[in-house]
Amino acid sequence: MPNIKSAIKRVKTSEKRRALNASQKSALRTAVKSADQAIAGTDVEAAKAALVAATKKLDKAVTKGLIHKNAASRKKSRLAKKLNALSAQA
Repeated sequence: MPNIKSAIKRVKTSEKRRALNASQKSALRTAVKSADQAIAGTDVEAAKAALVAATKKLDKAVTKGLIHKNAASRKKSRLAKKLNALSAQA
């Protein structure tokens, strides 16, 4: 543990940020996973709703600096591609 007051503060704030980032990233992964599972199912409307929720989480993560914008774009594109294949099949 550091002795200098500013270094102590940095440790505390960085720990808070790490915990917040971890929880937000976990929520993001959960949203993407649930969208993927909804698309794997047969209900197109539920899959569309899950895709919208996942897209919103991904965009929010980009603005907060959790993930790179290209990574978010790639994930959204892959989910949309799967959804389009499901809706074309139905």
